[in-house]
Amino acid sequence: MSFFTEDKVETLDASAWRCPLPLLRMKVWLKTASVGQQLRLCISDAGSRQDIPSYLLRMGHGLTEESDDGHLLILLITKAP
Repeated sequence: MSFFTEDKVETLDASAWRCPLPLLRMKVWLKTASVGQQLRLCISDAGSRQDIPSYLLRMGHGLTEESDDGHLLILLITKAP
């Protein structure tokens, strides 16, 4: 997987991937992450832009939109208990 860590926040650039791959990779990260750990997720696929925030909110994880230029959406995800 393409995770890298910067300032204790892991980053996954999934902008070149199409749905459902970004969602699946994010779910793998959630399974291995500790509570409170953060992931910066970069996505551009229209399906992922809709599905991932909905999934995270439904599951109770923290979600902050860092940037959205209409093409690239950058989310900061915080793993919930």
